[in-house]
Amino acid sequence: MENFSTLTTEKINPATAHIDECTTLEMVKLINDEDKKVALAVEQVLPEVARAVDAIAESFSRGGRLFYIGAGTSGRLGVLDASECPPTFGVKPEMVQGLIAGGAGALIRAVEGAEDNFNLAAEDLTKKNFCAADVLVGITASGRTPYVLGGVDFAKRLGAITVGVSCVENSALAKVVDIAITPITGAEALTGSTRMKAGTATKMILNMLTTAAMIKIGKVRGNLMVCVQATNDKLRDRIKRINAMISTQ
Repeated sequence: MENFSTLTTEKINPATAHIDECTTLEMVKLINDEDKKVALAVEQVLPEVARAVDAIAESFSRGGRLFYIGAGTSGRLGVLDASECPPTFGVKPEMVQGLIAGGAGALIRAVEGAEDNFNLAAEDLTKKNFCAADVLVGITASGRTPYVLGGVDFAKRLGAITVGVSCVENSALAKVVDIAITPITGAEALTGSTRMKAGTATKMILNMLTTAAMIKIGKVRGNLMVCVQATNDKLRDRIKRINAMISTQ
């Protein structure tokens, strides 16, 4: 039986050991103090993030796609980032895709056992015609989720570039991917609740991966989203302002 208690993300945080005895303001201050550590942890892995961005942009330039895979919070964050790319950058939904263990239903309700199925990700990726030209980003705070490791194994056998985002030192994921991005965010305010600091770090990194890759392939001019889709009044107004600014340059 695997000893999960040794994982950094499962350790008890002494700073919040008595959070249940605090006033409400004290509680949120403790959580905020822990959150302040996240950006610093991400800063330590920026070289690896940049390597991943270059690999993704190169894939895009050759017609390849970006796939995120994960379970639970990790999977949901991948799906979220992928879903934002079409309206933000005017790309087809197929260009960036997020897969979560257990399928779309797992976005709102946990699917028991799905994350522990090593072979399930290969099946999911096969259905999407994943190929060597694509890039796979596996996301798992613990760095050991079988669903993610199985997906990485499948992608590597095809010859695709693999990236791993995890928050545990020397994780199983980091050992098998081409590019390991490992922000060490430490013990959570609530023991094992990786939707907190680990999830925040993951969200920051995924933002960087797609935003920077899209910039590199020309979807941004200056810091303006010149390919944004006008799907509501706010975005229609933004496009007018962007066009006005560009016309005066």
